[in-house]
Amino acid sequence: MSDYNPKEIEPKWQRIWEDNNFYQTRIDPGRKKYYVLEMFPYPSGKLHMGHMRVYSIGDVLARFFRMKGFNVLHPMGWDAFGLPAENAAIQHKVHPARWTDENIAFMKKQQDSLGLSYDWEREVTTCYPDYYKWTQWLFLKLYEMGLAYKEKAAVNWCSQCETVLANEQVIDNVCWRCGTRVSPQDLEQWFFAITRYADRLLGDLDILEGWPERVKIMQRNWIGRSEGAQVNFPVKDSSKVINVFTTRPDTLYGVTYMVLAPEHPYVKEMVEGTSREKEVLSFVEEMRRVSEIDRASAETEKLGIFTGAYCINPLNGEEIPIMVGNYVLMSYGTGAIMAVPAHDQRDFIFAKKYNLPVKLVIKPPDQDLISEEMIEAYEEPGIMVNSGPFDGMDSRECIGKITAYLEENSWGRQDVSYRLRDWLVSRQRYWGAPIPVIYCDSCGTVPVPYEDLPVHLPLEVEFESSRQSSLKTLEEFKRVSCPQCGGEGQRETDTMDTFVCSSWYFLRYASPFSEDLPFEREEVDYWLPVDQYIGGIEHAILHLMYSRFFTKVLYDAGLTGITEPFSRLLAQGMVYKDGAKMAKSKGNVVTPDEIVEKYGADTGRLFILFAAPPEKDLDWSDKGVEGCYRFLRRVWRLVNDNRDLLRKSHQESIKVNELNSLEREVYQMINSAVKRVSEDVQERFNFNTAISAIMELVNSLYHYLDKVEAGEIKENLFLKGANNLILLLAPFSPHITEELWSILGHEESVHLQSWPGYDQEALKAADVEVVVQINGKVRDKVVVSADSSKEELLKTAKSLPKIQSQLEGKEIVKEIIVPNKLVNLVVK
Repeated sequence: MSDYNPKEIEPKWQRIWEDNNFYQTRIDPGRKKYYVLEMFPYPSGKLHMGHMRVYSIGDVLARFFRMKGFNVLHPMGWDAFGLPAENAAIQHKVHPARWTDENIAFMKKQQDSLGLSYDWEREVTTCYPDYYKWTQWLFLKLYEMGLAYKEKAAVNWCSQCETVLANEQVIDNVCWRCGTRVSPQDLEQWFFAITRYADRLLGDLDILEGWPERVKIMQRNWIGRSEGAQVNFPVKDSSKVINVFTTRPDTLYGVTYMVLAPEHPYVKEMVEGTSREKEVLSFVEEMRRVSEIDRASAETEKLGIFTGAYCINPLNGEEIPIMVGNYVLMSYGTGAIMAVPAHDQRDFIFAKKYNLPVKLVIKPPDQDLISEEMIEAYEEPGIMVNSGPFDGMDSRECIGKITAYLEENSWGRQDVSYRLRDWLVSRQRYWGAPIPVIYCDSCGTVPVPYEDLPVHLPLEVEFESSRQSSLKTLEEFKRVSCPQCGGEGQRETDTMDTFVCSSWYFLRYASPFSEDLPFEREEVDYWLPVDQYIGGIEHAILHLMYSRFFTKVLYDAGLTGITEPFSRLLAQGMVYKDGAKMAKSKGNVVTPDEIVEKYGADTGRLFILFAAPPEKDLDWSDKGVEGCYRFLRRVWRLVNDNRDLLRKSHQESIKVNELNSLEREVYQMINSAVKRVSEDVQERFNFNTAISAIMELVNSLYHYLDKVEAGEIKENLFLKGANNLILLLAPFSPHITEELWSILGHEESVHLQSWPGYDQEALKAADVEVVVQINGKVRDKVVVSADSSKEELLKTAKSLPKIQSQLEGKEIVKEIIVPNKLVNLVVK
């Protein structure tokens, strides 16, 4: 083959790799492991450039670490349950199983065309019974541990998707998937008690040194740990007590009203039979039609109504009016807040709107304030006033002192609150893993026995309407015998949130052949944690938080020996074209198939890794793709056109002292390229600068050939350069390098070779150019030996005729010497 022809080369090597199970992986205790994983895709139909980017990043690392001698696990699978498949089924009148299988087959073919080094023997597909059996098994394990429970709750309802959403799946008041505005509904739902792990999820972020700080900040904020006090406010003329959590016990003497969430159970009881009943319950009903997200929004007007009831401030005995407000949520804290308008701006605005009192209890250290004259809340620390025995004290000290005072008098206690809510996992749709629970009139809620798993998702379903969950209409599915008493029972018709499936898939990859358990601990403990996880920043809270939770639960259950699933995380940037994210609606989409067809996968991979650092957004450039294609053709010509010379050469050791200046320059470039690529890939993930180093090596080898006659080429030097070039390029462009390695007569794959080392001594340049300055201005340059001392540099610089003339009649007041770079003489 004379010309570079990726259409011939790439399919050839893909067949060879597949026929020889080239990337099959087994446990090898004698080798250090490296588990690299890209987040598995939803089988939507076609790969886009975002997929190509993340897969190329992962594949470079997999190939690089294999060549470094690591036992590399690099698997792939499919996050296959979920609404898109069900919605497509409804739209096209095709079963979601068929739609999913066809998409998987097509996308897998696309992945293979990119030359990705996956161990397909470990492939998982979450919608297949051999996977969701174990998802159900894990649900039962959480239920057994008291971490899965069902209760009635106000939930986020998407009318378009006809299902409940977890809090994390509501973004800016709308459904994360379809964009429909979310509304509240009361439903019996299954939850996972993730809040019991809040402290561990928060604390263990500190050990994740390989995670981007912005992702850790997002998780910290979502968990939202607050330290403060629980305070008990007795309801006047009642045995009831309203419980509130506050982070500002120092302001307790300034409480002037209480606000309950519209859903608070006390509201109805307080107004029942009173003149306020009709008006208050009407307000409550109106507020319950608004989503919690809308109610909590900073832009939403704060609305309230007086219940007619009062509670008592335990610290000073004052009666406090009890309001109902739209901005207080039953799902956060206790569903009640104490209001201190003098020291909280939101409370201040609300108090002014409803003519409620403002009481100052903290004043600035250097001035006095009058409650009636305040135009905004004073929220800073200060001196306690109107606070009984705490007057005159620093408010910061009083946070702890007042908390202790509450505990001494049994009025409250120190406490911690979290923003994190328990994970709602019920979904009212068909295409998901059935929840393995049976309801029996005699026995109540009965978990399906482990030995009866999987609870099969029935496939005999018609998709004519989206108006209700398909499972609810399937009597044969619902009717079942109770496993405890044998009587009539009914299956749970909700399915699990698809994030449950993706919260443990990385464990199944490590042990895909286990038939008795979701995974074998010995295998998981060898491969886990994942050494490098790669995926989008959009998963910073949902998927990553849930995966961390699952891992900790499984550790507690004795099923694994790890407490964190992913040691390092890379959140890759987006792919843009013409300044906008690629989208059909914008007409700026470039597909991987187009690139593979026109230029080959190696070119596409090279460009997408060269165009920007992986964590940065990438702007697609057709000219950039053309440039990478031209570069690979240069590489091809460099090796293929000199194949006869290279094949007859022998890789003898190179004696540096026998090299002339040009040869030394080439030898230095070879070693420099190895060093730079090694460090840029392994330590920094700077694939773009690694590729730049390879390009410089190619230029250097061409320069060498141009400068010498054919008979004067130092064959072992050129062979070393060509071999190292192919080895360095192999992780980035695996097909062309495989072909060139074969052309040079090597029988074993280039991807099975050891990563090249470099000669540290060779990196030292024999000669360097040094700039000579006077008062910071360049006056001359001189070439000196790289190992020249400072004294020698200074002496050489002063001896230069141009410098001597500039120094004539002047006094040198300072001498600045930077070895191998510059000499600066400061004169007056």
